Amino acid sequence: MNLPRTMHAMVTIGHGGFEKLSYETDWPVPTPAKGDVLIEVKACGLNNTDINTRIGWYSKAVTTATDSDTTEEPDGDDPAWGGSPISFPRIQGADVCGIIVAVGEGVSEARIGERIIADDWLRDEDDPKDINRTGYFGSERDGGFAQYTTMPSRNALRVDSTLTDAELATFSCSYSTAEGMLTRASVTSTDTILIPGASGGVGGALVQLAKRRGARVVAMASEAKHEDVRKLGADVLLPRAPSDLRAALGSERITVIADVVGGPHWPTLLDVLERGGRYTCSGAIAGPIVELDLRTLYLRDLSFFGSTVIDQSVMPALIRYIEAGEVRPALAATYPLRELQQAQEAFLAKQHTGNIVVVP
Repeated sequence: MNLPRTMHAMVTIGHGGFEKLSYETDWPVPTPAKGDVLIEVKACGLNNTDINTRIGWYSKAVTTATDSDTTEEPDGDDPAWGGSPISFPRIQGADVCGIIVAVGEGVSEARIGERIIADDWLRDEDDPKDINRTGYFGSERDGGFAQYTTMPSRNALRVDSTLTDAELATFSCSYSTAEGMLTRASVTSTDTILIPGASGGVGGALVQLAKRRGARVVAMASEAKHEDVRKLGADVLLPRAPSDLRAALGSERITVIADVVGGPHWPTLLDVLERGGRYTCSGAIAGPIVELDLRTLYLRDLSFFGSTVIDQSVMPALIRYIEAGEVRPALAATYPLRELQQAQEAFLAKQHTGNIVVVP
């Protein structure tokens, strides 16, 4: 196959607003290094981490919600998810669906032609369980907001599915994040789980994957999106921020909360969690600074689980779920790569239910 020397790519040139996104039409096509594969990107999902990294939101110097106008600046020491600065220019985008078109040294040429989705976690080859030596695709190395990208061969997971490229590009980040949260909190069929922000990418994945485990699901979302969330399998639908959450729940007994929202309503969530309940978190889109009464934590024997670096078993399991039809994509909209800014604006405005995907 004759590969082009240059490609279209959306390049992030630093931390900041949309002015830091530069659409390039003659960016060099990367060459796969030893152990790598070259992917022709067919579609790439958009996630909170793409926006958080661009604006430097992971820095503790930033305290506002991800969709807020702010004059706060990252302090330069911890603006990326892993606590260390990333290098620019950087091509972001983690949720790649594409075709392997070339391989680097040490990778079998039999892989050429495989349809893949990305395992986004870049683990140390010598010690893959060391979470301190784990990076993220589209952060610590260039990702998929381009026509071509490279990744370690072990991160390119073959998938056999009739789903479209855009549909497959919804899974890698949102669904693996959700499955990682549920795994950390040991969710089973005996649980009733409360999911704030259930209309988002991770929220919708949480609904499906919790139902797959047999749990009862209480979903919180804006009422205009209730029907969409109901189709994902939610048993009970509540408004996004009920004035009296306990009253709204009625007889429901919440044993697990899976949260990516945070923000000012956070304390009300803990107040409805049963004694011995578990809270798992992998985001704070409504704001990272919350108020915790430590008496709620210890007197009610609650357990808290942060969830970022997922277990190695999660992505292979997710591939099995996809191929068996046990989960379905929640594709909200697709945008051309050159319109990534508009896609991110729609994402921040929560215009859609589910995942947004860009197509080169």
